Amino acid sequence: MLTTELHTERLHLRKMKVSDSPSLFKVWSDPEVTEFMNIDCFTDESQAKDMIKFLDEFSLENKAIRFSIIEMESNEIIGSCGFNSLDFENEKAEIGYDIARAFWGRGYASEAISALLDYAFSTLKLNRIEGKVEPENVNSVKVLQKLNFMFEGTLRRYERVNGKFININMYSKLITD
Repeated sequence: MLTTELHTERLHLRKMKVSDSPSLFKVWSDPEVTEFMNIDCFTDESQAKDMIKFLDEFSLENKAIRFSIIEMESNEIIGSCGFNSLDFENEKAEIGYDIARAFWGRGYASEAISALLDYAFSTLKLNRIEGKVEPENVNSVKVLQKLNFMFEGTLRRYERVNGKFININMYSKLITD
């Protein structure tokens, strides 16, 4: 069973709930936030509700889990993070994260990911955490570099976005790093 809450100095990470949809819609409807996400910019709050329900189904199967990121000082949902895919057989997971633009540059993404890493390595006993990032997503690259993820290479023409194939850079962090 996966945990439903994690805490850091400034953040409370709580498993997403449908009631988070108004706040997460604000994040996921910002084209600058969703520019490098594998979703289209949301135009209606119902899309956020559907996304949360979709992610919850994977969580029930222990294949993924997504947390709402709550800034404790304001008690405001400022984004989301989690494991996009959990592979317990191979002891690995892929992380994903997004932060509302108003909160960029404050270290919240790296703080949230640090909590995920600690949970993954100490509690879930995973061996490897992966981050797949579009090369142009310089802010995300900086976050992974700050957390000492290793650049492993470029997955050429790895995903189709808006009808064309794009490259994805693969980063990883091992329990032994």
